[in-house]
Order: sequence, then structure tokens, then C-alpha cells
Amino acid sequence: MSAYKSDLLRLLDERGYVHQMTDAAGLDALAARQVVPGYIGFDATAPSLHIGSLVQIMMLRRLQQTGHKPIVLMGGGTTRIGDPTGRDESRRMLTDAAIAENIAGIFTVFGKLLTFGDDPTDAVMVDNHDWLGKLGYIELLQEVGTHFTVNRMLTFDSVRLRLEREQPMTFLEFNYMILQGYDFRHLSRTLGARLQMGGSDQWGNIVNGVELGRRMDGAELYGLTTPLLTTADGAKMGKTAAGAVWLNEAQLPSYDFWQFWRNVDDRDVGRFLKLFTDLPLDEIARLEALEGAEINAAKVVLANEVTALVRGKDAARSAEATAAHTFADGGTGEDLPTLALEPGMTFAAALTALGFTASNGEAKRKGSEGAVKLDGETVADVLAPARPGRISLGKKRHGVLV
Repeated sequence: MSAYKSDLLRLLDERGYVHQMTDAAGLDALAARQVVPGYIGFDATAPSLHIGSLVQIMMLRRLQQTGHKPIVLMGGGTTRIGDPTGRDESRRMLTDAAIAENIAGIFTVFGKLLTFGDDPTDAVMVDNHDWLGKLGYIELLQEVGTHFTVNRMLTFDSVRLRLEREQPMTFLEFNYMILQGYDFRHLSRTLGARLQMGGSDQWGNIVNGVELGRRMDGAELYGLTTPLLTTADGAKMGKTAAGAVWLNEAQLPSYDFWQFWRNVDDRDVGRFLKLFTDLPLDEIARLEALEGAEINAAKVVLANEVTALVRGKDAARSAEATAAHTFADGGTGEDLPTLALEPGMTFAAALTALGFTASNGEAKRKGSEGAVKLDGETVADVLAPARPGRISLGKKRHGVLV
């Protein structure tokens, strides 16, 4: 049994979202007695988030499910700076138009997972460029700069690790943590935000915001981070050999999205069902206990549940039907990724273009292992010109060449 009194912390704890909290008892008491507006920030560096961000989006969903108010903070301002956390090089600068386009694309997934509106627990989306873009430099230095010491900033992982690797950090990036702290203070004043959540790599930045709000306004603010999300084999969540697993259909077909979840490691099934679905815990315990070939049934449930949440129920049904048709009946399936062959394109190039391999070199290695087939026949030479048909890499990746 959870020791927490509030539905919010009890749910987050039971489902495995909690890594660190600035003041667990204080946040628990607050969430037990009133609506807590809480936020997570997302920078708009691409037209879609990938599944590495899905645990954060689900945290906002849990916030709303337990009667609290989610605030989605789009980093239209901080995207122009670049978060140095976990990076060895500076982020490329985007135009205003590109950032606006990315924010519009990113919103689509939030619209499916959160209820937006004007009620006390309805979600809202705000853009930090609306206030950061109006800040005067002298004003920022005088009002905020006095609350940060360079000595302490140099100890933060986002700075320390970059310097230890002897990678350059621009003064622009060095300011990121100040602006993120200012965001919390601004949202506290304007929207009553009391909680900032994020991944474990954001702990230092979140603590900065909590302290800034206390020093400048005497506000009682709270921070909560999730554990670093990795797969059972130690890989970082969100990336595969073929690239990022994007949340939006425009960046990744729903069949490929469904297949990612269908093919997760057996050891990850229970954990992912808790984090990424709304299934009851007793049902998850039943599915998690399945062994051998039966665990595949749990993986299909996982794939269907996550795809239905992120892409819609029709997309989940279609992807499952395509998978069943492909594997059970040897058919092609409507949702399989399709590639129009260009003159002279090799099988290796086709595999890479489909995203089945990261490079033509990897495709060549797979070919030498006999893992590439066209219409069920092994492709002896993947450097030969490709022909139309159903192409397969191993047992799990299938596409259509036309």
C-alpha cells in the first residue's frame, strides 16, 4: 500500500513515475486538499515529439485524471537558446516560422491525451516566448541574475558534464537554466503553477525554479522527476537502429509505431503497461505474469492500448489487422510501409529508405546473414537492383516495394 494520502502521488508512485521530489510530504498534503496546477516544458525542435517524451505527457494525463490541472509549456523562447543537458554540441538555431510550425505539429498529440478548456482542471498550453521574448536584458540581470551563483551553476550536470568532456558551451546555453527557472516563477504568478515535473536529467533545472520562486516571491513550489527511461537491454527510450519513434503519423506510420510496442523486450511489458496505458493495475499484473509464447498476447495489448491513445482506436485496429494478415496469412497488409523504387535503387538502399536499416552497410551485413527476403525468397545480393514485391528483414520488419 502506498503511504501517500493524495490520489496524485499514489497513482504516480504505483505506476512507476516517481524518481525524486523536492518535498514529498508538502506536495502530498497540497494535492490532497486542492487542485494543483502542474507543468512540464517541451522545446519545439522538431514537428513531433518522440516516445522519449511520452512518459512526460502521460504524467500530465495522470495529473488530470486525479483532478488537477495540466499546463503544457511549449518552449518557443527556450528553443531559441537550446537546452545543453546531455548534449555535446550546441543546438542548431531555428527560424520563428519553423518553431511555430513545430509547435502546431506537437500540439496534435496533446489534443488526444489531454482535455483542454476553461474549467479548473482543463489543460492549457502556453508558449514561454510570450514572456521571455519581452524581457529586457538589464531587467533580467537585475531581477533574476542576483539569485544565481556561477559557482553553483558550474556544479549542475548539464554544465559540469559538458566541461568535463572538454566540449565547448556557449554563453547562450549557459543561460538556459536561468530562463527555465524564470518560467516556473512566471507560471506560478500567472497560472498558479505549484509543481514542475520532468525527466531525471532536469532535476537541477527544476530545483533552480523552486528556489527562485521562493526567493523572489516567497512561493511554495514543488518539483518531481521521473526515472531515466531505458529499455531492458539498457538502450535509451525513444531511439532505435532505424531512428526515432515519433509520436505523430506524419513522421512515422501507425503500423511502424504499433510494431515498436509489439516488439518490446519481454521484461519491459509490465513496466510499459503501467507507464503508457490506462489499464487497471490488476489487469497489468495478469498480463505481466504471462510466460513463453503467451507474453506475445500481452505485447499486442500494449501495442493496441498505446497506439489507440496516441494515434486513435482506428489506427490501432488497422495496425493489428495488418500485422495479423502479414504474419498469419502471408499477405501484404494495407498499412505496411510502401516505397516507390527509383531507377537503379538497390535492395540495400531500399531497406535504408524504408528505415529498416540505419545504413546501406548495415543492409549489406543483414543480406550476408540471409535475413533479407523478397516475396518469401532470400535475396542473395542486396546490392543488386531492387524489384517490386513484399520485402522483409528478419521476421518482424516488412514493407512493400512498388
